[in-house]
Formats: sequence, C-alpha cells, structure tokens
Amino acid sequence: MSLPRRPAIRFTALGFGAAQGGNLYHATSDETFAAAVDAAWDAGVRYFDTAPHYGLGLSERRLGAALRDRPRDSYVVSTKVGRLLVPTPETAHRRDPEGFDVPANHRRVWDFSRDGVRRSLEASLRRSGLDRFDIVYLHDPDEHWHQAATEALPALADLRGQGVIGAIGAGMNQSAMLARFVRETDVDLVMCAGRYTLLEQGAAHDLLPAARQRRVGVIIAGVYNSGLLARDRPPDDATYDYRPAPADLLQRARRIAAICTEHGVSLPEAALAFVRGHPAVVSTVVGLRSPAEVTETVRRTAAVVPAALWPALRAAGLIDPA
Repeated sequence: MSLPRRPAIRFTALGFGAAQGGNLYHATSDETFAAAVDAAWDAGVRYFDTAPHYGLGLSERRLGAALRDRPRDSYVVSTKVGRLLVPTPETAHRRDPEGFDVPANHRRVWDFSRDGVRRSLEASLRRSGLDRFDIVYLHDPDEHWHQAATEALPALADLRGQGVIGAIGAGMNQSAMLARFVRETDVDLVMCAGRYTLLEQGAAHDLLPAARQRRVGVIIAGVYNSGLLARDRPPDDATYDYRPAPADLLQRARRIAAICTEHGVSLPEAALAFVRGHPAVVSTVVGLRSPAEVTETVRRTAAVVPAALWPALRAAGLIDPA
C-alpha cells in the first residue's frame, strides 16, 4: 500500500500556543501579547497556533495583528474549525463561561458540516487579517466522529487540493480518536494535548505507532498537563487537565521531579525534552502569554537533559517502558 504524500511544512521544535492571547484564565493586554510574539520570533520560533475558541476570536485577532507585517512565507500558522461563533449581544454583559476573560458576546456552536467548515475558516481569515492558514485542524470532534470524518475532513481536503490551505488534521485532548483519524482518514498532522507527557504516555500505545506507520506528523500540546509539570516542584494547588490535580498524580509528579533534580535538570525541562524524543513528534506547542514566559520556555527547551534520566524514571516505574 502506498502512503499519501504529505505537504512539506517546516516546523520549529517549539511552537507558540496562542490560547493565552485569548485571555485564558485572566486578561492579557494587546501590548503584552504582541511583545510575547516578538520575543518568540527573536528566539527563532516560527510555528504559531490559534483557534476561534480561544477568547471567542480574540486570539486570532491578536495573533494575526502580531504576524501581519512579517514575511508570510517565513512562518507557519494553524487554526481550527468545528466551533462557529454566533453573536449574542444579549449576554455581552457577562463573562465567557469557558475559561476566557472576555465578554460573552458570542456563543460557540458545534458544526462539522462542509458549510460550517468553510464558514469557520472564512471568519478566521477575516478576524486574523491573514491571507491563508498553513494548517487547519478539526477542534475537539470527540462527540462528532461521523460528521467530522465524512463532511469536515473532505471539505478541508478539497481546500487543501485547491491550495487554499496547506495541511489538514485534528486536535484533541485524547489519543484514541486521533489514532482513528490517522488510520482511517487522509490527515497530514494531528495535535495531541496532554496524552503524551512525562506524566502519562497513553498515546504511545495507539496514536504514535499509527502516526509513524502512516507518516503523519504529531504536534504535542499540553506538555505540562495544564500545570502539574510546569514548576520544579509541583505545589499543592497544581492543576491537571484544568482542574485541581488528584493526590495520586500530584505525588507521582513530585517523585518524577525528585529524580529529575538528582540528574541536574528541572521537571519542566525534562517534560519538554521527553516529548521531543519520540520520532513521530514534529513540534511541541506551549501556551505563551508574555515575553518572560517566552524567555523561560526557550531556556527550558535548550536545557541539556542527561540520557541517564530516562532509564532512572523507568526503573522507578514512573514512565512507560514502551
């Protein structure tokens, strides 16, 4: 069986996640976010990821403004489809209920139809002011497999064939359905959030082997499991999957951190190095809000992690032998 020919997209090892540009959890100014993009650019980052979901379009607007005057062929930018933003002026006095500090002046409507995909992409282009997106992912189609596979992906494939977009894929917080997309559809890339990290490696048993076999690139997001791996020693109030971390996972993360310290590296440094080590992984996207966060993440990415760390973690039963 011949494998599909994949579009040639050049990724930087570190990608800029722009959810924070949509005021994830708390507000960020236009100036601070623009400065974060500048700092990432100066550090050599050339892959930027956004979505309509992030701040009800705010992330796309801010990221587009920050990139608009840069040479278009010098960077890669991705967005997502599957949630249409419908104006709701009657609720604009409230705050968005899905974790973004923005007025609830739109509501998200799931739509993985052909028409919905095209409408979503057209709206993203208008908001961002960009002339194109290099990658478009289906965003969290967990409850919409049939429509996503039979309508949304064929619509994206048509746009790819016309040269309107470069590559297509899906982005999710699970690995099982991503593996199914890889095996059963013509995706070029997938974005897996939180399911292949230093804390848990479920994707090593389904998604990553399938991706290698089908020559599909994997972008890893949620490398810190939404916060649990983001500090040298996880605090009591650490979060996991955007909720307070369960006690057993908190203890596991602290055991990993202790062994990292014994080998002269921090927990976040090891977390970034671990996911980069898999041959199916083409980039790691980290959510970034400010120049200081960019500087720290770039420093962590450059840290040298001794090879002896991984067998030590395996011997302690803290990472999957696979």
